[in-house]
Amino acid sequence: MSGRQAAARPTRWRKHVRGDDLTAVREVRHGLREVLRHSGCGPGSADVAELLLSELVTNALIHTDHGAVVTATVAARTGLRVEVRDFDGAPPLPHVPVHDDSTHGRGLFLVQALADAWGVQGHGVGKTVWFEVSA
Repeated sequence: MSGRQAAARPTRWRKHVRGDDLTAVREVRHGLREVLRHSGCGPGSADVAELLLSELVTNALIHTDHGAVVTATVAARTGLRVEVRDFDGAPPLPHVPVHDDSTHGRGLFLVQALADAWGVQGHGVGKTVWFEVSA
């Protein structure tokens, strides 16, 4: 396979995260960083993607009981798409965070502000919250 053909093939990474393991946030950030490094993604996009992934995984682990499945796909034409699937049907509720010292309530606000696109897809059991950023 030529280098051009390899570059055109999407790179996909998947990680299952247990519901009781908040240390997994660091692990998924590291995994995404490695995928993006090997895909040639610029450092600015990689930093944004890591931050947004951290927010979505943290939300899934704090607000649901059954863990999550993280999938990241990098394609030359479309950039990076990250999906965090959980197994709770309640929709995420984005809101503007209160201006205080609280560290809660900023996750979806950051996703809305920094992602090129984002959304929520319901499933029979659970939902997938996704975002896209240019590579």
